[in-house]
Amino acid sequence: MTLQQLKYIIKIVECGSISEAAKQLFITQPSLSNAVKELEKELQIEIFHRTTKGIYLSVEGTEFLSYARQIIEQAELMERRYKGNNSSKQLCSISTQHYAFAINAFVELLMDLSMDEYEFILRETRTYEIIEDVKNFRSEIGILYCSNFNEKILSKLLKECGLKFHFLFEAEPHIFIYAKHPLAENIAVTLEDLEMYPFLAFEQGEHNSFYFSEEILSTVPRKKTIHVSDRATLFNLLIGLNGYTISTGVLSSDLNGENIISVPLITDERMRIGWISNEKSQRSQIALDYISKLKKWIREYGYSIK
Repeated sequence: MTLQQLKYIIKIVECGSISEAAKQLFITQPSLSNAVKELEKELQIEIFHRTTKGIYLSVEGTEFLSYARQIIEQAELMERRYKGNNSSKQLCSISTQHYAFAINAFVELLMDLSMDEYEFILRETRTYEIIEDVKNFRSEIGILYCSNFNEKILSKLLKECGLKFHFLFEAEPHIFIYAKHPLAENIAVTLEDLEMYPFLAFEQGEHNSFYFSEEILSTVPRKKTIHVSDRATLFNLLIGLNGYTISTGVLSSDLNGENIISVPLITDERMRIGWISNEKSQRSQIALDYISKLKKWIREYGYSIK
């Protein structure tokens, strides 16, 4: 398997056909078809289903494409870093669940950098993908939470992946709701208070297990549930549908505006927030600086670092 073969697969998917991909790659169609077949034979998988109407990705091919894109992305980063002798450019990648303090810390980190060039990646993404990113060195650190419910499963998975969980702080669950929500004046709310309102949760893709849910109390039966893929959509639905979600209670008016507020949720459950790292690699100075900023913002939100 070569980088060139991976680039071929990506180009075919982008073009939608082998013939068009061959044109853009300036090679013959038979050469491209043979390269794909050789790769499929080597890996013993079928990347593309071939029909009289064209080709399309198989289930295995879809998974393979995800890995191929990650590898090519990292290879291109290495080329820009070393082949171009661009040693002054800072590189760092972070994967996180959807937390305001993670964004605040990232913004402050970049604002404090006294350099002309850098290349950072901040991914607000799914729980399983955070673990995969750190496992495969796609990100230096990942930020997620554990609870009494998911801790055993997550700990087992992290151990299998050679990752370590570094505890930051413990948060009492809060709900995020529209500032004009009927429950907005409540000092605290119960799950019973929320029964008639839509529950909003970040969808977890193929790994849509309760254990990977970003929201605590994920197994509680609910009459109305909406899964979303990004923060902006979630906040729009909080406002438009009087929905709610469950998180740490940490909100940033700079990021989220004044329309969303947090209200304590009455429950014995707690969220233990931390960052994960790969035991096979050493953190860069820029990653350590980010963790320092992270702790600073957590303290500013009124939590103590343990």
